[in-house]
Amino acid sequence: MSRRSIAGIDGRGQGVLIEEDLGPPPAGRVEVEVRASLISPGSELGRVPDVRRNPRPEQPPRPFGYANAGIVRAVGQGVEGYGAGDRIACMGGGYAQHADLCHVPVHLSVPIPEGVSFEAAAFAHLAATALHAIRRAAPAFGESCLVVGLGLVGQLTAQFGQLSGCHVMGVDRFDLRRRLARETGVEAVAGEEEDLEALAAEFTGGYGMDFGVIAFGGDGTGAFERIAATLKRAPDTHRMGRIVIVGGARVSHGFAAALGNVDVRSAARTGPGYHDEEYEHGAGYPPVFVEWPTRRNLAECLRAMADGRLRVEPLITHRFRLEGIAAAVDELVERPEGALGVVLRP
Repeated sequence: MSRRSIAGIDGRGQGVLIEEDLGPPPAGRVEVEVRASLISPGSELGRVPDVRRNPRPEQPPRPFGYANAGIVRAVGQGVEGYGAGDRIACMGGGYAQHADLCHVPVHLSVPIPEGVSFEAAAFAHLAATALHAIRRAAPAFGESCLVVGLGLVGQLTAQFGQLSGCHVMGVDRFDLRRRLARETGVEAVAGEEEDLEALAAEFTGGYGMDFGVIAFGGDGTGAFERIAATLKRAPDTHRMGRIVIVGGARVSHGFAAALGNVDVRSAARTGPGYHDEEYEHGAGYPPVFVEWPTRRNLAECLRAMADGRLRVEPLITHRFRLEGIAAAVDELVERPEGALGVVLRP
């Protein structure tokens, strides 16, 4: 039996550290000594402002986190391919938490290539989410894309769009996020208040955008309408193209003639396999039918990092020790305009 520390959010919306016992790794799981974890501001902390406005101090702390990287300490029954000391990137809600020790299903982890840091490897979950979103968009070389929302997933989606041979324009209200997008090579950026239809026409040489991505949660109707207005327009006035929704956005919009011949696609999580317990713990899918399951997407993201094609370390704005979880949460919740990639290091 080991003792571990794990980050949680309490009933006041504050980050706290929880101490608890951890037994040996169950069958199909790997015990990982965590070296870095990455906070996902939207999905992990999106409800915290409401909790702070309506606190319930009697509620016990809720552990959180789903993206980390570390070193294998032990493996459960049936796990093959890993040994003590191996460096791995991990993902999964309830598994790859902000902790100093965790148990992760074998197929929600991948080896870290040489030259990729633990901090960079902790981006694997969100990178695979972005990669799956771009796959759902079915990009073709030379197409133009508008990514609305330059949080972590939006930043990575924009990069993958360009790695697919597309021209990408990113949109966000925060200057920091626009600056980081420029630093990581995104071709063009714009503020929310700008005339996106005019900018898109200039950016695409008058052709119009081929597809757009909504990469944030909450009310996405305005973003949906603005993306639709930038898409290619046929002589009959109908818009044509694709809109992919990877963030947890809610959209209210008419279809048919009210939208045109636009394909609307949802991109769920990291690809096939995540939340399939049998797959997570070692079962496989026939690769001839399922070409890009979650684990392969994770590995491909890390390979892109190792090759220098996918740049994640410039997106890190803050680093905290695990015991500084309260300050880390405050930074993202209270000052979102000044923070993006927040890494915790046990």
